[in-house]
Amino acid sequence: MSATLPRSFLYVPGSRPELFAKAYDGPADALVLDLEDAVPPAGKDAAREAVTAWLGGLGAADRTRPEQWVRIDPDHLEADLDAAVTEALDGVFLAKCTLASLHDTAEQLGALEAERRPGSEPVPVVGLLESAGALADLAALAAHPRLTTVGIGEADLLGELRMARSEATAAAVDAIRVQVVMACAAAGCAAPVAPTSTAFRDLDAFRTTTRHLRDLGFRSRTAVHPGQLPVIHDVLTPGADEVAGARDVLERFDAAQGGVTVDAEGRMVDAATVRTARETLARHQAAGRRSR
Repeated sequence: MSATLPRSFLYVPGSRPELFAKAYDGPADALVLDLEDAVPPAGKDAAREAVTAWLGGLGAADRTRPEQWVRIDPDHLEADLDAAVTEALDGVFLAKCTLASLHDTAEQLGALEAERRPGSEPVPVVGLLESAGALADLAALAAHPRLTTVGIGEADLLGELRMARSEATAAAVDAIRVQVVMACAAAGCAAPVAPTSTAFRDLDAFRTTTRHLRDLGFRSRTAVHPGQLPVIHDVLTPGADEVAGARDVLERFDAAQGGVTVDAEGRMVDAATVRTARETLARHQAAGRRSR
């Protein structure tokens, strides 16, 4: 089974180091210290220095919740990775991901890991799908050995596709989302990361869209404001009934020892049912480890 990623990723501008500690003490499963869009060109060097200082101050021994991720810019790949790769780094978001930038990231990240994190697990890479070219290469991206999963930079992607976001285009947008879910599943990647919403004050709408994205197959979501985090956690954490049902299915399956069995409702328990039950319990256990 592929890795279970954090439910929530909170973007924090790399140019605002005064926010790092506050975000760290908050409820996010993971922080994404942003070296890309949130940082103006004139502030890039200072932001990198701030991110390096923050991660260096945590150290490997302090790698608890929340996880520490960094969003890197493919146009400044070498400098961003040099700033991000420390013992405390838990993963990177590769903005504007393409096959070429993913290849370059894999090479540079591998070299930095060997130098700075010997013996550690490879740093997970989430590639942000933000262009028509990346969408066309989606299957190849998902199959890349360095990619953990895909996220969607939906505003940039729809802009490049010249697609408006409206009720009339909702089905077309969902079709793109389903392509991402299918490509990740086919490649054995972790479940994809759902796009964020900048309308952070409308939490009712955010809850509705988070439920919809969960039902489409997403299991994580990015946030731009701490107020969005409880909604993400509530929607993406399996409920008590789901967990009890999953445990019952697995108990029945194990008791059958390869024979035919049914669930509590009398429905046949097949491989897909067992896989879903195991995923539910993995998400439940991961949520328990990350709850603060």
